[in-house]
Amino acid sequence: MRRNQRNYKRKKLVIKNKKAFARSVSILLIIIGLCMAIYFGRSIFKEKFVMPVFSTETSQTTQNETPENAEEKEVPENATFTMAVTGDIMCHNTQYKDAYDATTGTYDFSYVFEDVKYYIQTADIAIGNLETTFAGSEVGYSSYPTFNTPEALAYNLKNIGFDVLTTANNHSLDKGYSGLESTINYLDDADIAHTGTFNSPEAQNTILYKYVKGVKIAFLSYTYGTNGIPVPSGKEYCINLIDKNLIASQLELAKQENPDLICVSMHWGEEYRTTPNDTQKELADFLFQNGADIILGNHSHVLEPMEKRTITLEDGTTKDGFVIYSLGNFISGQVKELTKDTAILNLTITKNGETGKITIDNASYIPLYMYKSSASTKAFKLLDINKEISAYEAQSPEAVSTTVYNTLVSELGKIKKILGEQ
Repeated sequence: MRRNQRNYKRKKLVIKNKKAFARSVSILLIIIGLCMAIYFGRSIFKEKFVMPVFSTETSQTTQNETPENAEEKEVPENATFTMAVTGDIMCHNTQYKDAYDATTGTYDFSYVFEDVKYYIQTADIAIGNLETTFAGSEVGYSSYPTFNTPEALAYNLKNIGFDVLTTANNHSLDKGYSGLESTINYLDDADIAHTGTFNSPEAQNTILYKYVKGVKIAFLSYTYGTNGIPVPSGKEYCINLIDKNLIASQLELAKQENPDLICVSMHWGEEYRTTPNDTQKELADFLFQNGADIILGNHSHVLEPMEKRTITLEDGTTKDGFVIYSLGNFISGQVKELTKDTAILNLTITKNGETGKITIDNASYIPLYMYKSSASTKAFKLLDINKEISAYEAQSPEAVSTTVYNTLVSELGKIKKILGEQ
């Protein structure tokens, strides 16, 4: 009995001690929790409610960085590009008969350009003068004196790389206004930009611009006349004639859009003359003074000289200018002396990234010869004179004959005499 009582008292004491220990632990945990709450509460309060300090000095430092912290402003890079230019693109009946495929009833002129298309395709921009019309087959294809060429030529020109064709020349109205309008439509369909002839007053007053490596170029085109074919009354807008008032007004219109470069094509001069006349020289001066930077001459069917100039403007500033008075025929069926000699003009042009000033860094040319073989078809071919001469002298199995070689050597001498050594 007494033993049971002692055991009971002992158990009761253990339980009492455990409860006391539990209460002590609970109180300790509560105290620790309160301390942590107070500590973190103060931190949060500080973080959320501390007022920001504004410093005028600090703000000024941010806006006007010290030289040590300021980043260097990037100077825009120079933009350099190449421009390839050809002479008159003509098409006599000997040419379109040669390009005709009786089996398919179609025309294809692409073979004519096989040896020289590389120079067109690799230029950043390529320009030519179209001296014929695409009036359509229903009108009937025709040769001199009123040209109408198979429209396949338009698509061939696109395929070999032409970007811009100027269309103001003495054959623009060979098939009347409808032929002029049809030519515009075919060029549009071939996706070749053009200027010089127009189908509305709005079109005449819309300057053609092209962007090349970020450089903005304006293109204009004018002709001395239309071979006595009258410009339709009420449609004087359809062709740009050489008139100083018109030229000056269009140059001003072009300058309003702030182009980096203005390129003007001029159908001028005298046929078969290898030097510019006084009118050409005076017009070149007029064009340069009124905003033109590059003048591309044509019409004479033969080459005429080129020159780079430093132009001093009325305000005393200077700029680079370039004129070639004629690039002759690019392709044609003409056989008269010097009419088969031609060239692709290559210009290297740079826009200074910092000043925006244009420089004409280099002017060179690829001498070409419009060759016609004795073959019954595909006889016409533009030959790269230097390449053919080198192949012959290297005794290449694909070289031209001795007769053709001698002709090329002779014609190269004539080209160099007119355009200068390269």
